[in-house]
Amino acid sequence: MKRELPESLLAKYEKLKEHIASFGSVAVAFSSGVDSTFLLYAAKEALFDNVIAVTASSCSFPVRELNEAKAYCEKMGIRHYIVRSEELEIEGFSHNPTNRCYLCKRELFEKIGNVAKEQNINEIAEGSNLDDNGDYRPGLQAVAEFGIKSPLREVGFTKQEIRDLSEYLDIPTWDKQSFACLASRFPYGEVINEQKLNMVDKAEQLLLDMGFHQLRVRIHGDMARIELLPEEFPKFMEQETRLAIYEKFKEYGFSYVSLDIIGYRTGSMNETIVQ
Repeated sequence: MKRELPESLLAKYEKLKEHIASFGSVAVAFSSGVDSTFLLYAAKEALFDNVIAVTASSCSFPVRELNEAKAYCEKMGIRHYIVRSEELEIEGFSHNPTNRCYLCKRELFEKIGNVAKEQNINEIAEGSNLDDNGDYRPGLQAVAEFGIKSPLREVGFTKQEIRDLSEYLDIPTWDKQSFACLASRFPYGEVINEQKLNMVDKAEQLLLDMGFHQLRVRIHGDMARIELLPEEFPKFMEQETRLAIYEKFKEYGFSYVSLDIIGYRTGSMNETIVQ
């Protein structure tokens, strides 16, 4: 039985659909994450066949996420376009400057724009929400420059409201862990390469397969700094689990493995930026 939601939240969802319907047609930047899946679902309800999904494939985007994106669009009957957007080929990106996300988003929106134009789509939409306003998000500069729509922010949705409505609407990502591109695991200024991206991807996949939930594996040279939910620390510290993680991380190429005592939080690499 579905739990009841406040009428105000249900009304906000109707307002979201009306807002999206006003676009006439839309291309949703779709990563298969919590926010973009919710946005794509609402766009499908609002515009029916006048919505397409565009997913960027790259070495910083895990295969599991790409496969989930494909499966969801097939299930929902949504036209799905996959564009190759290799961030490491973008000038300056691999050196990991503080505006790395801007460089990536600029490239992404150019490619989505090309697809939208070819398919006679009026607008492009992305899934940032109100909670994204509180962190360092240089990618939002590209959103503004390209005139990209941000319906969830524009109507005023928080992350928790998106999760609550997703559960109510039976959207499968309602309890999915939050995800960000693997490049966000590197300290600013540390060179990003495909080998290290693969190390991080394998390490995070291992922890997910072991039953850990919201997590990050941050890479500092040859050291892994694992961020977990504090309530999962006891599980991690069980000797058999801890040693198994250490041995596998060594296989992946890490020399040292550490557990962050603060635990998981979004944008921890931004904590060193002087605002």
